[in-house]
Amino acid sequence: MCDTNPLVYMLDGNAQIGAFLSGKQIYISIISELELFGRRDLSIQDKTMIELMIKSCFVSEINHAIRQIYVDLRQKYSIKLPDAVIAATAIYLDLPLLTSDKGFKKIEELKLIFWE
Repeated sequence: MCDTNPLVYMLDGNAQIGAFLSGKQIYISIISELELFGRRDLSIQDKTMIELMIKSCFVSEINHAIRQIYVDLRQKYSIKLPDAVIAATAIYLDLPLLTSDKGFKKIEELKLIFWE
C-alpha cells in the first residue's frame, strides 16, 4: 500500500520510486486519491497523469472495519485524520505502507516501508 507522498514523488519524476513500484500492484486509500487531486495549481496534464496513475492502482474506499480501526488509531495516537485513514486502510488490508512520513513510525500496528 502506498501513502500519498511516494505517489507525489513519482508524479514529480522521481525515477527511483517509479522503479521500486514498477510491476507491483499498488493499493491506495481514497484519501490519497483525494489528496492528489487536491494539490493546488494542477494543470490539465497533471490531472491526466494523476488519473492514469489512479487507474493503475486499487483504490480502497472506507468501510465499517476501516472506520473502526481509524477510531482506535485516533484514540491511541496523535495523528492527523488523513494519516489515520491511510494507516487504518493498510492495517485492514494487512499490507505494508510505503511512506516518507515519519509520523507513521509511531503506529505499532502498522507494517512500514519507510522511503527516505
